Amino acid sequence: MVRIIGILTGLVFTLAVLISFGVDTYSNLTTEAEETAEHHFHAEPLDVSFPHDGPFGKWDTAQLQRGYVVYKEVCSACHSLKYVAFRDLADLGYTEAEVQALAAEWQVPGIDPRTGETVMRAAEPTDYFPSPYPNDVAAAAANNNAIPPDLSLMTKARHGGAPYVYSLLTGYEDPATYSHDGERLLEAYPDFEVPTGLYFNPYFPNLNLAMAPPLTTTGQVTYEDGTEATIAQMSKDVSAFLSWTAEPTMDDRKQTGWPVLGFVLFATILAYLSKKQIWAAVKPAKRKH
Repeated sequence: MVRIIGILTGLVFTLAVLISFGVDTYSNLTTEAEETAEHHFHAEPLDVSFPHDGPFGKWDTAQLQRGYVVYKEVCSACHSLKYVAFRDLADLGYTEAEVQALAAEWQVPGIDPRTGETVMRAAEPTDYFPSPYPNDVAAAAANNNAIPPDLSLMTKARHGGAPYVYSLLTGYEDPATYSHDGERLLEAYPDFEVPTGLYFNPYFPNLNLAMAPPLTTTGQVTYEDGTEATIAQMSKDVSAFLSWTAEPTMDDRKQTGWPVLGFVLFATILAYLSKKQIWAAVKPAKRKH
């Protein structure tokens, strides 16, 4: 009797779960989702091109060096590059001595050989870019409970890549005047508000971004090559630099890819001609009707 009651109880429970699942599924399939301001006014990345775009594109080392300056002077205050070592900067056209000098401008944790205590020391080329915060708790406390993401792979991690980063950096807007395709945000959604401590940016998925506008004025950094450091120029340069940090071997990959494709094409043609030569003397069998 106990076993029968247990089986019946299990069947009732299973039936209840199936009914609940069916009702929820039907409700989700038949109920139209309410369109939100985030969905309606979210903007796609701008159509901006870079020298490294396309199968024949290459890194513009001058642009990458300018992008490094923007990262160092602006972005590094909040964001890390934990997968990039200072020695990798040699790929940007810097000499060994210049790489050592650039690394020495940074402070990284070290060990005092006399006391064994943790100290800060000048970075060496073999060190990786340090985090601006000792841990995530400190990072969240300094950024309205939002932990700034590491930027090493950012252009690979976000849909749109470098154009997305460029759009985000240049896309801060005033929600009171923002319009998309001729439709004003606050006219369509009068209750829309930007929470305290956040900033309106239509290129961010939920429109509200914890990061304050990092690039705010022309001349915020100084380029050694004399290029005018406008907001658009700085945004494009640092976007290209972050494309390089995400895929530093892109040039090598493209240079290797074309010979490989050429070899595959040649091998395909050779295999086809060989097949024609081998089977040339073989006559197809006649079909019997």
